[in-house]
Amino acid sequence: MLPPVRRLPTLPTEPWTWNRRSLSAMASPSSTATIVSTLAERARQHPDRHFVRFREADLTYAAFEARTRSLAAGLRRHRVAGLGAPDGVGATTPDGASRIVPTLLPNCADAAVLWFAANRAGAVWAPLNTEFRGPGLAHAINLTGSRDLVVDHSLVDAVHEVAGDLEDVERLIVRGGPAPASGCFATLALDALDVGDDGVPPAPPPTGAAPSLLIYTSGTTGMSKACELSHRYVLGHARIMARSAGVRGDDVLFCPYPVFHWDATIGTIAPALWAGVTAVVTERFSVSRFWADVRRYGVTIFDFMGATLTFIHKQELRPDDADNPARLAWGVPMPAFKHDFEERFGLTLIEGYGSTEGGVMVWQDPGESYPTGSCGRVVPEFRLRIVDDDDRPLPSGGIGEIVVRPARDEDRHLLLTGYYRMRDLNREVFRGGWFHTGDLGRLDEDGNLYFEGRRKDAIRRRGENISAYEIEQVIEAHPAVLEAAAYGVPSEYTEEDVAVSVALRPGHDLSADELLDYCRGRMARYMVPLFVRFLDVLPKTPTEKVEKTTLRKWHMRALE
Repeated sequence: MLPPVRRLPTLPTEPWTWNRRSLSAMASPSSTATIVSTLAERARQHPDRHFVRFREADLTYAAFEARTRSLAAGLRRHRVAGLGAPDGVGATTPDGASRIVPTLLPNCADAAVLWFAANRAGAVWAPLNTEFRGPGLAHAINLTGSRDLVVDHSLVDAVHEVAGDLEDVERLIVRGGPAPASGCFATLALDALDVGDDGVPPAPPPTGAAPSLLIYTSGTTGMSKACELSHRYVLGHARIMARSAGVRGDDVLFCPYPVFHWDATIGTIAPALWAGVTAVVTERFSVSRFWADVRRYGVTIFDFMGATLTFIHKQELRPDDADNPARLAWGVPMPAFKHDFEERFGLTLIEGYGSTEGGVMVWQDPGESYPTGSCGRVVPEFRLRIVDDDDRPLPSGGIGEIVVRPARDEDRHLLLTGYYRMRDLNREVFRGGWFHTGDLGRLDEDGNLYFEGRRKDAIRRRGENISAYEIEQVIEAHPAVLEAAAYGVPSEYTEEDVAVSVALRPGHDLSADELLDYCRGRMARYMVPLFVRFLDVLPKTPTEKVEKTTLRKWHMRALE
């Protein structure tokens, strides 16, 4: 659990206001509310309104709740994760561990329903990254301690490949085809769980602070960690998201990213649930289908990440670019072409700052203007400060680690409960009553936050700490560059040298010397890269984060 929140005398005061009208208009979730109880309420209020729309299925609030009841009954009947067994009444096992239903599924309605069904039956949902393979996949599955794994038929082979490393799994529940015979596991078709409502009420969690799901971090620097997120976290951030984006009763929220990621679950499905509107989740981001999907589903709000806005912006101009229903897009990072994008496509772009661990706790108000490079200001539910390596607060303008904590004790569950089964790490990141994000940033005198990169992504060269993010921003402003990644590599002079990998826009040419000449006039001399590598595409995680570990390995291999 989180350490108690203490009132510190050094907390800065806020000389700004935050969208006060929308703040007062949206009540906080009650301490006992869960996503299951909220779904039941929305199904009564808006039974025929679409709740979630996937490519293969559209479900109204009433239909989604009915399927949730049916799958929850099936989970109990087939004793998935120990549910329904004599010792399987509550959300924890006799030894106090959470009962977890892990799923290895692509974006589909079944994945979303299983989240709610697992919670209704008294378990925690753990959506696994479908790109995991080998030791990473085995680690993620083993962390759940579950005897059952729900898996898409297209991913069964990946599970079989690590069968010898799985510590607890005894049965695969297979979606999308007949359950294949297996010498390693018992099998059951997912359809067998769809048994109809058995009349059993939702398993009551002790409080809304009980866990709802585990979301795994991308794991680009090591084995993935699982963030334990409570019902109050889900509903609290749904409220913050809906308020910050000004969600209205006729809005349609769109996310083309994986259901095992924050953006699809907490950033799209949850605020749709909170506001009683519609969430659209497609199987993946596709630049060629993006605007067709926006028009088809009547999307009014969508989120972006990584280079997705760049891919969209660099498409050929069309006379009907602004003929779309979207009015707002949110995400990170905000591109330099923000105003051109807004004018071309007839919408507003806003930025924020956050993480899976703490949600998005910094937002830009769509009705305000912000200094260039600012992510926005911290929302009222959080406190944020910048600290040095000894956790001492830094003055305005100082670059240091971003640390956050809830503003009030009742908001404490807006942070992750903890990294699942990682007590030592939890003590480290929650030290001093503040959650240490591992991100670098600075605050100006008006409370605007500026993201300066990851602490672990900083490059140490000739005694200077260099922000990889800052180098990337300069290089990506070159008209021939589509995307860039900066990273440190071992230097023969100790510390590190700066390397960059660059993907160019189609049809453009650029030499390393030309790029370096461009950099020399736009960044400090010690930041100019020593190594330049051109790639067709940069290696990515499924959540569109560049895999810099892979780029470093490629660099070292090239030197052998």
